[in-house]
Amino acid sequence: MQQLMTYCGQLDIYEQSSEVLKEMLQIDISETQIFRVTDFYGKAVEPQVNAEAILPAVKKEEVLYAEVDGSMILTREEGWSEVKVGRIFKSSDCIHAEGKPGWISNSQYVAYLGNHKTFTATMDNILDEQGDLNNRLVFISDGATWIKKWIEDAFPKAVSILDYYHVCEHLHEFSNSVFSDKVKEKLWTDKQKEWLLKGKTDTVIKNIKRIGKGREKAQELINYYASNKSRMNYPEYQKIGCGIIGSGAIESAHRTLVQKRMKQSGQRWSRKGAQNMLNLRVVRKNNDWNKIIELTKTKIKSAA
Repeated sequence: MQQLMTYCGQLDIYEQSSEVLKEMLQIDISETQIFRVTDFYGKAVEPQVNAEAILPAVKKEEVLYAEVDGSMILTREEGWSEVKVGRIFKSSDCIHAEGKPGWISNSQYVAYLGNHKTFTATMDNILDEQGDLNNRLVFISDGATWIKKWIEDAFPKAVSILDYYHVCEHLHEFSNSVFSDKVKEKLWTDKQKEWLLKGKTDTVIKNIKRIGKGREKAQELINYYASNKSRMNYPEYQKIGCGIIGSGAIESAHRTLVQKRMKQSGQRWSRKGAQNMLNLRVVRKNNDWNKIIELTKTKIKSAA
C-alpha cells in the first residue's frame, strides 16, 4: 500500500491520488497521509538516486549524448528557482520511424534543485562509468556559462554543441526588433538559419552587423555567436551518432520529469519537498522503481 501511495503521489497531486486509490481499491486514504508517505520515501531514496549508471556500456559504434538545461519551479523560500536537469542516452536508442516524430527508447535522468556543482558531480560520476569516450561523448546545451565551463573542464575531448534551436530563438528576437515588415523579416531570418545550418557563422555575423548597425541587440547577438562559434559546426555534428543538433530531448524532460507534476496551478514547494519529489520522479523515469519497492520492505514502520 505504501508503494502504491508513493507511486500515485509522485504521479499527480495528492488530492487526485487519494481519489484514484479510493476508486481502484475502495479504501479511503487522506491526501495528507499520501503526502507524508510520498515525501518520506522521496527523502529515503536520495542516496540511491543515480548512484550508478543504468545505461548499458556504450559500444564502439555508438555515441553517448548528454543534454543539460534548467527548469524553473516556484519555491516558498526563494520564489522561482532553477532545477538543473540532465538526460543521458545512446545514439542507438534514438528511434526514427518514417513519417513519425523521433523518440528515445532509453535514458538516464538527473534532476537537482540547488548548486550546479552538486548536479555536475552526479553527471560526472554517471558519464565516467562509461570510460574515456573522447569525441564519442556529445553534449548539447544552451549558452549558459556554467554548463560551457563544466564541459570544457571535465570533458575537454568531448563534442560540445550549442543547441541550434536556441541559436535560432536569439536570431528571431533580434530580427523582430529590426524589421517592421514581417514578410521581409521571415525571408531574412530563414536565410540566416540556412547559413547557420551550413556552418557559416561568420556570414551570419556580417549580415547582423549590416542591418543592426548601432543597435545594442545586434552587438549582443554577435558576441553570443562569436563566443560560441566553436560549438556551432552543425554540418559536422549532423554526421555524428544520430545527427542531433537540438535540445528536443531535454525539453521533453522538462515537461515530463518536472513540469507535469511540479508546475501545476497554485503549486509552491519547499526546497526539501521539491527535491524529494524530484528524486521520485527521476527514479520512475529511469525505470528504477524497484528502489522504492525495496525501501518499502525495510522502512515501512518509519514511513507509517
